[in-house]
Amino acid sequence: MPKPSRIYELLLDHASCDTQVTELTIGLVWTVCKAQCLGLAMSPGASTRTLSWPGTLAGKTVGELAAWITDWEPYKATVAMAAINCSLNRFELPSGITLLAAANRGNLAVFEHFLPHLKDKKVVVVGRYPGIERYAEEINLSILERQPVNNDYPDPACEFLLPQADWVFLTASSITNKSFPRLAELAQNSTTVLMGPTVPWLPHLHEFGINYLAGLEVVDPVKLSQTAAEGGGVRIFENGARYRIVELTPANSMNWLKNRIAQDYAEKQQLNLAMEHWYSSGKKGRFPEFNQLQQVTTRLSLMDSSYKRLWDAHHGTVST
Repeated sequence: MPKPSRIYELLLDHASCDTQVTELTIGLVWTVCKAQCLGLAMSPGASTRTLSWPGTLAGKTVGELAAWITDWEPYKATVAMAAINCSLNRFELPSGITLLAAANRGNLAVFEHFLPHLKDKKVVVVGRYPGIERYAEEINLSILERQPVNNDYPDPACEFLLPQADWVFLTASSITNKSFPRLAELAQNSTTVLMGPTVPWLPHLHEFGINYLAGLEVVDPVKLSQTAAEGGGVRIFENGARYRIVELTPANSMNWLKNRIAQDYAEKQQLNLAMEHWYSSGKKGRFPEFNQLQQVTTRLSLMDSSYKRLWDAHHGTVST
């Protein structure tokens, strides 16, 4: 398992995109970044009236906003996470199981999907989801929450609960608030589901001990954006989005990586041809899309390395 904090380096490598952001909305529950695609991240819980940059974000590149992911200011990090998901969503989603949207279910559809596997297991959920208490009588359920209510456990309890858990449901907003590295480390002996609309469709997440992704599949970007802008929370699952469950087995992860490598390789070939044409036509100066070529080359190298590690682990060989 790589150092968990490395996830931020990987996210930046995959979101170093020069595409301009056309619109950035910080909604009551969800922050939405629009460029050639749409990306979501959960908005910070606390409101503020003193942000210094509103009115300046549209027109910046996705990569510029993504660079804020290492910032500790929660609004900057949230904007960055939405930009990262905007960048990642331009790729084809990995194959998995689509959960049909239904009224009053929202995130609970994920728990109902896994419920048959949770009987007689110690289940820890990081982040309180509306209505989750309904499962407390069916499974051995513990809930960790930064602002605990009822029988929730506070954040520090993660040090005691996660190492003993059989299953962990980890909110992807933990990436934004920087708690992911420690939580993933504590949950490494559990079956771990990274879930929520903030989930980045990053093919390297298997390296961090994540067994399943339960992330967002955008069905209607216009309706989804409108619902988020109008204060929608779980209603996004009735208006433009649904969950997709992806199991990160070695075989599935390798297939996902192969598909992503093929897409990036095709992009690299196109950029190489465009660069050859640029210089052969006698133009001077640096090729305008040189940065994009460097970015795709870096992504390919990272995915090749990740694929090799999976191949070696799956076939019982030692990677050198």
